[in-house]
Amino acid sequence: MRDSRPQSIESLFEATEGQGMLQSIQQRAIALNKLNRAVQGVLPAQLHPWCRVANFRQGILVLETANASWLMRLRYEQSSLLSALRAQILPSLTAIDIRINPSLAAKGSESVQENSNRSGEEEKTGGRQLSEQSAEILRSVASRSPEKLKKIIERLASLAGESTSSTSRNK
Repeated sequence: MRDSRPQSIESLFEATEGQGMLQSIQQRAIALNKLNRAVQGVLPAQLHPWCRVANFRQGILVLETANASWLMRLRYEQSSLLSALRAQILPSLTAIDIRINPSLAAKGSESVQENSNRSGEEEKTGGRQLSEQSAEILRSVASRSPEKLKKIIERLASLAGESTSSTSRNK
């Protein structure tokens, strides 16, 4: 049974049996964080923002997920996840318990939006461009094409070096 009476802050920092209470909590948090990274490495990529390790005790891994739909996806992956984790890092793993934690829905959607914003920024800054070499190949194809197709391919080849976002379809 836990001692639920108020404790002085000094008792948290005092070393009992070689380590203080805060140090044992920190070690437990570090272990769960490492376990979470290992589980994320085994899970499919689309589940990463929606799932995390909540606890590991008595051979049971407790996972949290955002909602019932992700819970079903995790249950589908449960047997492969169990065998992979047993083989890689947790031979003492006996079962996986999956629970719904709605607070993960907000965090998961934030991380998904951040990832999509990053990819959108890469497209805006880098953009797709037609190289001069590709333009020359297009021009050689255009020289052997019918007149109507020739004009379209030459117009495409003239875009070499320009970003596709600055082009217009109405030319």
